[in-house]
Amino acid sequence: MQVTTDTQARPDADWDLYVASHLGASHYHASGWRELIWQQFGQRSYSLKAQDSSGEIQGVLPLVRLTSRLFGDFMVSMPYLNYGGLLANNDAARDALIEAMRALGNESGVSHIELRHTVAEMGGLPAREDKVAMVLELPESIDALGKAIGSKRRSQVRRPLREDPEIRVGGGELVPLFYQVFARNMRDLGTPVYCQSFFTAICEMFPNDTKIVAITIAGQPAAAAFLIGHRGQLEIPWASTVRDYNRISINMLLYWEVLRFAIEAGYQHFDFGRSTVDAGTYRFKKQWGAEPRPLYWHYWLRDGGELPQLNPRNTKYQLAIKAWQKLPLPVANFLGPRIVRNLP
Repeated sequence: MQVTTDTQARPDADWDLYVASHLGASHYHASGWRELIWQQFGQRSYSLKAQDSSGEIQGVLPLVRLTSRLFGDFMVSMPYLNYGGLLANNDAARDALIEAMRALGNESGVSHIELRHTVAEMGGLPAREDKVAMVLELPESIDALGKAIGSKRRSQVRRPLREDPEIRVGGGELVPLFYQVFARNMRDLGTPVYCQSFFTAICEMFPNDTKIVAITIAGQPAAAAFLIGHRGQLEIPWASTVRDYNRISINMLLYWEVLRFAIEAGYQHFDFGRSTVDAGTYRFKKQWGAEPRPLYWHYWLRDGGELPQLNPRNTKYQLAIKAWQKLPLPVANFLGPRIVRNLP
């Protein structure tokens, strides 16, 4: 088994054909994502490809390197996104890719490599198992969903309707509206925000797979969601509400409209995104009928030791989070993209 490494962030037709044929592939394995990340963040990618003696691809592994004085030097598959990792047809291809990954890690000098998987075993690599994906098997109609969630939640969905909201479903033309909600919410949470052009670029790169649902009240942005569809499953990697409207359960109406779109568009499953078991977001997703699916983030660690904890729950970042929440929104939107590009 031969493994080659391509450091050019460019479309790869053979790679994409392989990804399209692999049942374990996510949307984020497409070569277009590495090109997009290079264009938007300037992050270098490594495309590892395992081929047999006849030249047939037997496995792939996309990696992106993040380097900064503040957060360190490491690789992720895939950063900024929920999924990624290694795909292989057999153990031989998997092991060859892991060995090539280890060699790349040692040669490049990175501290660790993170692979975001939905499978437990990955060649003996240690894994974090504290996150789950919350996935709902969609009913045949929105009426059936209404019956399934019960009267209390139906009442919460109806509450914002008293404010005569405008609900819009579209594509890239709704990015500015989505971003107004998203950027404000991220600032309120104390989290640096991506640049608006990142979301525009996703819509332009994958126009057939992306949708935005946005809600305004009296002309003001109140809630918005960015959606990505893949193989019968619709995912919501980014969603936000404006805190001023949370008192009227605007988040319930947003998710109702998102699920309406998913059902009417013919998707079979809806991925609410990752959560920590029994956390607030977990319970919110559970009330819609979503069930947990284990996630396994595997690691190669240069020097061994504990698994990395680059997340908001890490106590070392709490002071920075509190300070960020106090920034004026224009300042947070200016500084955020310069920081978040180095966060996985």
